[in-house]
Amino acid sequence: MWLLAYPLVGLVVGKRQSRPWIVSDELWSLVESLLPKPGPKLVEGRPSVPDRQALCRILFVLHTGIQWEYLPQELGFGSGMTCWRRLAAWNEAGVWDQLRVLLLKKLRSAKKLDWSRAVIDSSHVRAARKGPKSGPSPVDRARPGSKHHVVTDAQGIPLAVSLTGGNRNDVTQLLPLLDQIPAVAGVVGRPRHRPDALLADRGYDHDKYRRLLWQRGIRPVIAKRGEPHGSGLGIFRYVVERTIAWLHGFRRLPIRWERRDDIHEAFSLHFPSPTDMPDAFVRTSYSAFCRD
Repeated sequence: MWLLAYPLVGLVVGKRQSRPWIVSDELWSLVESLLPKPGPKLVEGRPSVPDRQALCRILFVLHTGIQWEYLPQELGFGSGMTCWRRLAAWNEAGVWDQLRVLLLKKLRSAKKLDWSRAVIDSSHVRAARKGPKSGPSPVDRARPGSKHHVVTDAQGIPLAVSLTGGNRNDVTQLLPLLDQIPAVAGVVGRPRHRPDALLADRGYDHDKYRRLLWQRGIRPVIAKRGEPHGSGLGIFRYVVERTIAWLHGFRRLPIRWERRDDIHEAFSLHFPSPTDMPDAFVRTSYSAFCRD
């Protein structure tokens, strides 16, 4: 569910909607063209749930954290498992990855992406069930847990997000996360996917990775262990912590309820995208993809 929240991370301008799971015409115009065409029905029966209605149901689960089988029928949501299958199918078809690239392209064309520096960090979440990409948490008495790893631009716009077990060291995900940043077009010239510099806390302090960043043409700005606090990086690094906090504002994300890692990633790594973040975030970032 992280992928679903990812694109929604900033699509709000003005007042927050009382029903933020309702898909606006603007959002739907972007998503509809990316959805795979349904195949022919093999047996007769009830008509299929419209894709737009299914997306509203998925967003309702993302926002409220409700279990699939408890989707309120009085809202016209229908079967929760239908929406679950639709989310899994769309994720397998790469819909959320395509949406992320589309949104970043719109932002770059509007000159809303700041490549002068990127900021990386991670956050631990409890896993209600053991499953792929979960592990004994070092901060929760070895109970099952996972980590959300996030890299943003200088304003806090998420460029890439990944999921690992809760016992994975942050620095091991530095290069894989940078590799996940897509090549973003939108202006004349080559698509861009590398920031000028990368800011990180002491958890990423390792000379090996500094050298590898320099080899990629990225200037490492990483706090060093053993030195007193007050390096001044905090005034730039806070943006990634703010973005993680906003992402975890989707009630389905602070606890990993899904055993399957692909479903949790679909919810969290691709969905909270520039559509559901607070106003201040949108004004400085995902203003190109706003929800009414």
